Amino acid sequence: MDNQNNQNGFNSNSYINTNAQETNSGNYNNYSFKAQKKPKDKKTKSEPSFAKTVLLPFASGIIGATLVVGLCFSIPGIKNEILGTTSYIPKDNNSNINYNNVNLNLVSLSNISDTGVAVAQKVLPSIVGISVEYSVNSLFSRNPSTAKAEGSGVIISSDGYILTNNHVIDTSSSSSSSSYYEVNKASKIEVYLYNDDTPYEAKIVGTDEQTDLAVIKIDKTDLTAATLGDSDTVQVGEWCMSVGNPLGMRSTVCQGSISALNREITDSDGKTYTVLQTDAAINEGNSGGALVNSNGEVIGINTLKASGEGVEGLGFAIPINSTKDIYSDLIQYNKVKRPYIGITGSDITEETIKANPTFDLKEGAYVRSVEDYSPAQKAGIKVGDIIIKADNETVESMDDLNEVKNSHQIGDKMTLTIYRDGKESTVELTLAEQP
Repeated sequence: MDNQNNQNGFNSNSYINTNAQETNSGNYNNYSFKAQKKPKDKKTKSEPSFAKTVLLPFASGIIGATLVVGLCFSIPGIKNEILGTTSYIPKDNNSNINYNNVNLNLVSLSNISDTGVAVAQKVLPSIVGISVEYSVNSLFSRNPSTAKAEGSGVIISSDGYILTNNHVIDTSSSSSSSSYYEVNKASKIEVYLYNDDTPYEAKIVGTDEQTDLAVIKIDKTDLTAATLGDSDTVQVGEWCMSVGNPLGMRSTVCQGSISALNREITDSDGKTYTVLQTDAAINEGNSGGALVNSNGEVIGINTLKASGEGVEGLGFAIPINSTKDIYSDLIQYNKVKRPYIGITGSDITEETIKANPTFDLKEGAYVRSVEDYSPAQKAGIKVGDIIIKADNETVESMDDLNEVKNSHQIGDKMTLTIYRDGKESTVELTLAEQP
């Protein structure tokens, strides 16, 4: 305030009344302030004063009006008639918005903040950091070198079983190697618990490259196992939190929402996954960590992210429901038991048919090879057959065939309709365990 007054030419400490009359007495800073007194009139005949004739009736009227208005405002019906209920009149006369129903109150974020705090406190003890060492063979060196990587994991039992991604502990896929070097499987795996800098050595229980899931175990008990949710009930827009160790920064949480369900994506190795999409940050090192809901329940395993210029907020998690049979098999059998037909094949599409008009083709799964002693060979399937139906469901690709097959258990019967030499026929086979 002082600076403002000075800029306007005023000094707030020495405000001067320029209307004051200067006199020779009572001088104060060369100015004096002398009251001008009105001479007393001589007493005359008493007349009604101004206060009685004007001010008193005026004040009485104001008080009365105030009481009437206050009474009206205490009655809701009269208040609405006076003020109306519309709080905003749009400039656009063509607007169809009913502003009478618009909630103009400010939304408090305290509940959202409290939810995040509570979920983090519940989930963090169940998330681990994983440090992995690999041996790397290179054309430029006779001696193998060592490489390190970071990842995350979810404790699924109090006795030390941890669920993570296969690519965290096994980077021997084609995307991790080149013609100049080869990355082998993990030579050492260490696990770091929440608020614990002690490295616990872990062993691999089982891995599954097809689903990119793996189970490891540490020799420790009384761990806090994560609470698993139901990923089939997840909805688009639902609040979620990713928990893991991005870039080695342990126990990091990031909030977001579910962006899409049942999103089909293909990784750099050509494997296709059906996943949850989220805008909660998932970065390198988050793989194998948890995607949790507002109840602190794990609804997904963070696995992939889209990267590149102009790409933000595209992360993907394997739905937790689809992992339960996988990690159960890995713990029990050290592998995943899957039904098995015993063929390799490729897709016959409309484009394939148009490009090869001289061949007698149909849309379906083309059989390229048949394994010896397999269910397919025993059922009489031959190279060159086109599988067009499985259990009476139309097959347009190998993915369609595998989807029907994977809905069965080992030992189940499966019916296939094949197209051979211009004719359709039906065969039945018994699914065996995949070697």
